[in-house]
Amino acid sequence: MSFKIPAVLPDPALAMRWNWSSAYPAPAKINLFLHVTGRRPDGYHTLQTLFRFVGLHDTLRFVPRSDNNVVLLNPIDGVPPETDLTVRAAEALRRASGIRDGVSIHLEKRLPMGGGLGGGSSDAATVLIALNSLWRLGGSQAELQSLALPLGADVPVFVGGHAAFAEGVGEALMPVSLPAACYLIVHPGVSVPTAGIFSSPQLRRDTPAMRSADWSGALEHGVGVNDLEPVAVALYPEVAAALAWLNAQPETGGRVRMSGSGACVFAAFDEAALAEQVLQRLPLAWRGWVTPGLDRHPLHELIPV
Repeated sequence: MSFKIPAVLPDPALAMRWNWSSAYPAPAKINLFLHVTGRRPDGYHTLQTLFRFVGLHDTLRFVPRSDNNVVLLNPIDGVPPETDLTVRAAEALRRASGIRDGVSIHLEKRLPMGGGLGGGSSDAATVLIALNSLWRLGGSQAELQSLALPLGADVPVFVGGHAAFAEGVGEALMPVSLPAACYLIVHPGVSVPTAGIFSSPQLRRDTPAMRSADWSGALEHGVGVNDLEPVAVALYPEVAAALAWLNAQPETGGRVRMSGSGACVFAAFDEAALAEQVLQRLPLAWRGWVTPGLDRHPLHELIPV
C-alpha cells in the first residue's frame, strides 16, 4: 500500500486546531451489547456488537524528530516499547506511506488497561489519525482501517470515527446514531486479559446472528446481553461484585452490563444527575466516572473519507 501525498495545503482552520502542539484524545468505547456468533478456522471469533464512544480518553502528543526513529517517551511498565500499539501503529503508517520521518510519542494513560474500554486500540487509532494529518500523508479512511485491523479487532471502529454496529471480527462497520445518554462506568480494580476470556471453553459461541438492520431492536429488547460476561464473572469475582452492586442501585433500572471482555461495567442513565448520585455511593476500592455517550470521535474532522 502507498499513500498519495496531497498537492494542496491542508485547511488552514483545521491546521490551527490540530498541529504538532496539540493534544490528541483517544476516547474510550463501551459495547452496548456483544454477541459471539461463531469461531473461524483460524481461531478468531465472529461477533456482532454495538460500539459507542464515551467522553473518557487517553491523550497523545507528538514531537517530530531529526532522525527516522519512532520513540515512545513514557513506556508502560511491562510492555516493551517495540510491542506497544502506539509504536506499532506509527511504524505501520510509515511502512505503508514510505515516509522516513521520525516521531516521539508521549502517551498520557487514563483508561485502565484490561478494562474493556478499548484504551490500547484507541491509542493506536489516534496515532494513525494524527500522524496521517501531521505528516500530510493523504491516506484515506479505508487505507487507515486496513492498517488498523492487524493491530487489533477494535482499532478499525476508532478509525471509522462513528458509533457503529460491527460484525465479522469487528471490521465490518455500519455507522449508527444513538439516543442521548450518559453512563456511570465502574472499574473494580482488576485487569482482565481479553485472550483469556475468548479462550475459555465456557464461552458461548453460537448466539444467532441478527440482521444488521435489527440492531436498534436488540438495543431496546436485549440490553445487557454480553456473551463474554458469564465467563468474566466466573473467573473474576471483582467483576461479579461490581455488576451486583450496580444492579442493586435503584437508579440503574437494570440497565447494567459489562463492556467488552471486562473488567469495567457500566449503567446507562437518561440524566447525569442520577448517575452522579450513584457515583457518590461507589465503594472506595473502585474507580468510577460519569461520562456522556458520543456518536462521533473527537478527531472526526481529521478522519479522511
